[in-house]
Amino acid sequence: MKLDNQVIEQHNQQLTEKHQRAFSYTAENIPNVEAILGKLQAFNIAIPSWALGTGGTRFGRFSGKGEPGTLEQKIEDVGLLHALNRSSGAISLHIPWDIPKDAEKIKELAASYGLAFDAVNSNTFQDQPGQEHSYKFGSLQHVDPKVRKQAVDHNIEVIKQGVALGSKSLTVWLADGSSFPGQLNFREAFQNTLESLKEIYNHLPEDWKMFVEYKAFEPNFYSTTIADWGQSLLLASKLGDKAYTLVDLGHHLPNANIEQIVSLLLMEGKLGGFHFNDSKYADDDLTAGAIKPYQLFLIFSELVDGMDARGIDHASGLGWMIDASHNLKDPLVDLLQSVEAIKIAYAQALLVDRKALKEAQQQNDVVRAQEILQDAFRTDVRPLVAEARKRAGGALNPVGLFNESNLRDKLVAERGNNTIATGL
Repeated sequence: MKLDNQVIEQHNQQLTEKHQRAFSYTAENIPNVEAILGKLQAFNIAIPSWALGTGGTRFGRFSGKGEPGTLEQKIEDVGLLHALNRSSGAISLHIPWDIPKDAEKIKELAASYGLAFDAVNSNTFQDQPGQEHSYKFGSLQHVDPKVRKQAVDHNIEVIKQGVALGSKSLTVWLADGSSFPGQLNFREAFQNTLESLKEIYNHLPEDWKMFVEYKAFEPNFYSTTIADWGQSLLLASKLGDKAYTLVDLGHHLPNANIEQIVSLLLMEGKLGGFHFNDSKYADDDLTAGAIKPYQLFLIFSELVDGMDARGIDHASGLGWMIDASHNLKDPLVDLLQSVEAIKIAYAQALLVDRKALKEAQQQNDVVRAQEILQDAFRTDVRPLVAEARKRAGGALNPVGLFNESNLRDKLVAERGNNTIATGL
């Protein structure tokens, strides 16, 4: 299903007067508003193929109606999101959940919706049908070289799939670790992982990046082989210039200072990208900005400062991806809300008076520094985000239009009540 542009135009006409008043009020106090709008229009966040169906919890999954049962339908769903918000112009595939049968046809289909392919993601955290060796006790860290080879070969196959689709990066996340003391030798597990990653790295095309993701715990609960940003950075540094750390906002112990982490990774030139989500307790995979919007702003504040310091293009210099999924919401609405929250945090970060903040820091003026940051955070930038979206051809209120147009009902009519998203 493709959304007719006239539907968006009619929706915008109904809201234009109210929006224009709000935008004018906000814009009159921002001297560089046009530059900010340009950056907002250019900033896109990739949608993961696994987030288009209800994701479930550790205890159960409540399937939604009209879920995309094929890769083609997943592309259709991302195309619908992009039509609404003009900020979801890429899809991040999970292999082997979403293996294209014909890469050229899939590329053509994606292009027809204005989509490109972002990072491809390997899967060695679960066994697949017909798999010779089990990953029950790990994959790239495994004590058995045959298991490690199987995991390496899978990642190489994922790279080949990505090359065929025009992707430029591979994300490696491992469930490897241990749940009980003495279960494995930490040094050997790390060394095995490094040697396995080296083999994968050697198969990267010259213009590709490898994102090494980390996670503090789960599904193992005593140790994780790549448990934090330091271990990821250590691996990426040993691998070479094409290897980077990937930060998932849910992959930290409670109260971790993620904004400091990204600042230092940017300083070292080793921040590769992001998986956006939110959490209250652990890796909750909730809608971005739903729990800790101020933290999301602070992270973006450090990102903007660090990217500008290194001359990194905001839109293309890092990999921007969502990794969120849950039982309770329509997945498409959830993704629209996440993209909106990310764009809001980015816009707020663009408002920070960097010169004044630097002066406050040099003078140890703690109060002034706090006021500068909170002034930007407390500014209602929603009219700016909406104006940028409108100028790009999107809807002033994407969630509102999704509901008004009964888009989920139309997808159910096309697909039925009992379709289940692949891989879940």
